[in-house]
Amino acid sequence: MTGKWDQEVDVLVVGSGAGGMLSALVAAKNHADVLIVEKEQLWGGTSATSGAGIWIPASDQAAAAGFHDDVEDAFKYVRALSADNVPDENIRAYVTNAAKMLRWMGANTEIEYHAFPYPDYHAENPGGSLTGYRTHMPLPLDGRRLGRDVRTLRFASPAASLFGYLNWHFDETYILLFRAKGWWLHLAKSLMRYWLDWPFRFTSRKDRRLTLGNALAGGLRLALNEAKVPLWLNSGLEELVTEQSKVTGAVIRRDGKAVRIRARKGVVLAAGGFDKNQAMRDAHAPLYPNALYSGGTGGNTGDAIRAGQALGAETMNLQSTWAAPVFYVPGEDRGRLCTIERALPGCMMVNQQGERYLNEAASYHIVGQQMARRQREHGDASPSWFVFDHTYRHSYPVGPVYPLVPDWLQNGMVKTILKKGRTIAELAAQMGVDPARLEATIARFNTNAEQGEDPDFHRGEAAYDKMYGDPRVTPNPCLRPLTKGPFYAMPIYPGDIGTNGGLKTDALARVLDAGGKPIAGLYAIGNSAASAMGESYPGAGVTIGPALTFGYIAANHLTGSNAG
Repeated sequence: MTGKWDQEVDVLVVGSGAGGMLSALVAAKNHADVLIVEKEQLWGGTSATSGAGIWIPASDQAAAAGFHDDVEDAFKYVRALSADNVPDENIRAYVTNAAKMLRWMGANTEIEYHAFPYPDYHAENPGGSLTGYRTHMPLPLDGRRLGRDVRTLRFASPAASLFGYLNWHFDETYILLFRAKGWWLHLAKSLMRYWLDWPFRFTSRKDRRLTLGNALAGGLRLALNEAKVPLWLNSGLEELVTEQSKVTGAVIRRDGKAVRIRARKGVVLAAGGFDKNQAMRDAHAPLYPNALYSGGTGGNTGDAIRAGQALGAETMNLQSTWAAPVFYVPGEDRGRLCTIERALPGCMMVNQQGERYLNEAASYHIVGQQMARRQREHGDASPSWFVFDHTYRHSYPVGPVYPLVPDWLQNGMVKTILKKGRTIAELAAQMGVDPARLEATIARFNTNAEQGEDPDFHRGEAAYDKMYGDPRVTPNPCLRPLTKGPFYAMPIYPGDIGTNGGLKTDALARVLDAGGKPIAGLYAIGNSAASAMGESYPGAGVTIGPALTFGYIAANHLTGSNAG
């Protein structure tokens, strides 16, 4: 397709998530003229809504913390978990370049990441880390420095913020969760800081203390602004343009008008997966059928994947998602990821028969997969029920339900899904579950939990399980009998935080055609590309970590740089 160009740049990046923004920044630092286009009215993508953890083997930060990692161990660990159709070269490209990417990002932005003692999800496997220090989390950032751009930064997800507006850091989660000494003062100061942010508070709900995904996205945008890289909002990808079998640009629909943009060096597709495209989910990912339960953002409708397919690009693992159990509040536009709640003592998950069928404290990916497979095979897991007692209810949060807040003060839609009974039999009636079976399930669970054991599903035995347990509870921080009424339940669904199958790429993030050859000028990263993790989830941060790393690789390759 040839014709007149409305604008010319060296590099066009489609999507403003973390991977896309880093790719644009690397290209700009390599002296390329770069443009980022974002389909939605807000920038930051799903990355901005996330916890922003990144899984980086053998980092400088881990070494400084006393953890001396081995890239070969990391490769062995991921290789055993990833799908067979993922090439060794892609996995090796990730594990060998991740620390280089993080070092570069630290030197070229104000984002500061620290390594955390967060165990790998399958830490007991060969090459896994029981002590952690592969997962890294960003420190908070002052969003006031973004000026007007902070107003269009996507909010954190409800699961990664307090009351839907107050940003918090990973460490602060534990202060509030377990109500450590002085927790109320810490909360009061945070609320005061938020509400006294005048005059900004009169015109926006945004918390300008940026944490987690907002800190990562905000830090990248600051650096992009300093590098004078433009970011267009309301600018969606319509089609890719080719000349003599090379991608040379794209047609972008900007504020309703078609704009032809030439990209002299290449196009980087970083527009996310097809989380919110119901037709694509029906066609490719029937195990995870409900787009509404996905935690992805509304703009993730597979535009980049379809544009690549239109040019003959190969796809891989479209059936796969970053699976997760989610709570769903009627009227909201996505599911709320359930991460911490399942591992805390005094709760369990049961199917519609009132029976346990999994280790609730396993990683959310594993639990989400098991729920989806159970639903496919037995039809009784969507929804399942998250069951807890009075002690749990007033000790910990459960999705949108906060402790210390009376039932009658909960949000109106939340009250429609929160079931309550003075006895287990009364609760079972509210759930539509056989009372005798639920009573028997809880009785067996309680008998074993008193001893700190779970012979049925081994909850609390793995290092990762204990990560989110309550250390004040012994002998097993994940187990306590459900004994004190009233008893509660909330529906919980097999969902996801995004799809992770997409365009097939090589170790340089180049998109491949059906014959396995690179399509000149076209790169894909993040959830627009098929993940190097296959259908697995080795550790916290294997979504954004590869997005950033392959964005770094792609930008260096298309600008002809050997930086590393």
